[in-house]
Amino acid sequence: MTEQPKKAVVLLSGGLDSSTVLAMARAQGYACYALSFDYGQRADAELAAASAVAQQLGVVAHKVLRLGLESIGGSALTDRSIDVPEQLQDGVPVTYVPARNTVFLSLALGWAEVLEAQAIFIGVNAVDYSGYPDCRPEFIAAFQNLARVATKASSDGKEIRIETPLLHLTKAEIIRQGGVLGLDYSLTVSCYQADAAGRACGLCDSCRLRAQGFADAGVVDVTRYGGARRG
Repeated sequence: MTEQPKKAVVLLSGGLDSSTVLAMARAQGYACYALSFDYGQRADAELAAASAVAQQLGVVAHKVLRLGLESIGGSALTDRSIDVPEQLQDGVPVTYVPARNTVFLSLALGWAEVLEAQAIFIGVNAVDYSGYPDCRPEFIAAFQNLARVATKASSDGKEIRIETPLLHLTKAEIIRQGGVLGLDYSLTVSCYQADAAGRACGLCDSCRLRAQGFADAGVVDVTRYGGARRG
């Protein structure tokens, strides 16, 4: 009997981190099922980037789910009346989307059960990141415990693991990993307020972390910027 390939659901936003995670899961031999969300985010270009990355890396399937998180608001990424900050902020910034990773992982967990997947990959990072509480190791550990008690898979002795290969890496280390794996970073969009063509502002927190990562890695920054707005 031919052994079935191991499967993974990979959360794919179209940004640098999640795209690197997809490349890493693929390199580990997983048949990858990419999951993206149209959640009312300000940067619609993220979804086009996710599609391009999924195509480059040859996923088995790429699913985009529509969520109306803009109806809840509370974040500069989902409420256009709140400006995206272009200066460093103390504490949790206004670009934090309430409960976003909890919701995303919950839906990924459901799809993983349907697929009988062994793992869910998410690109959270607790080193070079914006200070979001749902990117911390404590959050991932808590969600792993939830998955153990919330699923039929776990009841049947088939635990679905939450994999976070970027959790303790610097942005430079992440970029080097992606380069080794052949990821085309020019396809990715990380900017919180990218324009319709996917060009970055160069001023928001995500742009600064990304640019510094390329500089620290000694790699040419292939990010497409929107000209005059580049910092």
